[in-house]
Amino acid sequence: MLDAIHQRRATRAYASRPVSESVVRDLLDAAVWAPSANNLQPWSFVIIQDRAVLAKISEDTKKLLFDDPHWHTHLPLTDPDFDIFYGCGTLIVICSQAGGFNPVGDCYLAGQNLMLTAWSLGLATCPVGLARDVLQAEAMKRQLHIPAELTPVLPIIVGYASTAMPRSERHAPQIHAWIK
Repeated sequence: MLDAIHQRRATRAYASRPVSESVVRDLLDAAVWAPSANNLQPWSFVIIQDRAVLAKISEDTKKLLFDDPHWHTHLPLTDPDFDIFYGCGTLIVICSQAGGFNPVGDCYLAGQNLMLTAWSLGLATCPVGLARDVLQAEAMKRQLHIPAELTPVLPIIVGYASTAMPRSERHAPQIHAWIK
């Protein structure tokens, strides 16, 4: 487990090799074993492997971000070849159900299970929070058949890396209090 935690990377370069349905199902099975408040398990999933739909989400996201000057310094939003999904062919969107104690947090826990399991199977992942606002738009939810009572909270791309990602450094834990 520690190897997975220390070696998993947010990957931004993918090979065209598709992820099989059986592998996606294995990832989802791992995701639902995450802890959840009161064991309510408030998650559901949308899997997108249609390249045209992925391209539409990417373009809509770039248009939405275009008006925010912060993103112009970080992303080539005007480059027609820039894909927010980095050529990955599988997007898993974790959606939360309304109610409960901490449905969004629970979905993030499920996402961590999914990403660590993907690493153990030789897959690469990257959470793509940039797409969240576009995925939450009513028109997009209708297009993706997401019921109104669900909220897309965590989009994660899953695929086979085309290049190894460098290790990023982490800060030491900042302990503000340790009460004994």
